[in-house]
Amino acid sequence: MASETPTSYVLDSIETEHRRLVRQAWLLEPLTERLFREAGIGHGMRVLDLGCGMGDVSMLAARLVGPSGRVVGVDRDALVLANASQRAEAAGFENIRFLQSDVADLPSSKPFDAAVGRFILAFLPDPVAVLKGLYTLVRSGGVFAFQEVSLANTLAQTAHLPLRKNVWSLIHDTLARGGARINNELFLYRDFQAAGLPPPTLRNELLLGDTPEIRSYLLDLLSAMWPRVGDYESARDKLGDFSTLAVRLDAELDANNSFAACPGVVNAFSRRP
Repeated sequence: MASETPTSYVLDSIETEHRRLVRQAWLLEPLTERLFREAGIGHGMRVLDLGCGMGDVSMLAARLVGPSGRVVGVDRDALVLANASQRAEAAGFENIRFLQSDVADLPSSKPFDAAVGRFILAFLPDPVAVLKGLYTLVRSGGVFAFQEVSLANTLAQTAHLPLRKNVWSLIHDTLARGGARINNELFLYRDFQAAGLPPPTLRNELLLGDTPEIRSYLLDLLSAMWPRVGDYESARDKLGDFSTLAVRLDAELDANNSFAACPGVVNAFSRRP
């Protein structure tokens, strides 16, 4: 995540979390690619990726802009940037550069054609200030495209699955109490305008399915958060024995002949006047 995350960011910045982020990125990549293509990111553009993490969004953007384009991925975490750089090099990308910086204090640069980010604005204490700061870095007519979490749809799609709903509710409440914004549709609509951008085009997407990757996503996320949710003992108690939770979650899906849900995302894009 980005450098300006509040202390409430409840996911551990450790190797296990880095691996989880890669698995998450694989699931979300088709949704993010649709956003970028619809926003107009393409061949030859120069793109700034805020809160680049393990580099997956940067590598996606690099594929879209091609060899003549350039991508700069920004994060405050030196370890995650080292991993991102190694992954991009191993994948053969020569058009990506990674920069360690606070997203609220980016250095001056040649103008970018686009600023993008995934799961970044929701964790910033002042996202409007960050968007305003991008005005000096993104050219007139340049693209702003951000993808943020929206758990309302996820909770709605698990209403018929009591155990899964309890897990998602615990995740929802842990993030919200930590200061993260967990339903970003209206926030993004207002933030873009407060930063001087035209009202963004908004899209809601929710990845549903029965593949092992989608089935296991929920427990994967909860496992990363588990050490940080000790304050919510009553909510944890509702889940029962953690060691058997994976089996019970799968059994609930099978008993209800149901799909699983990943976190919903809201896509927002606009162009700088």
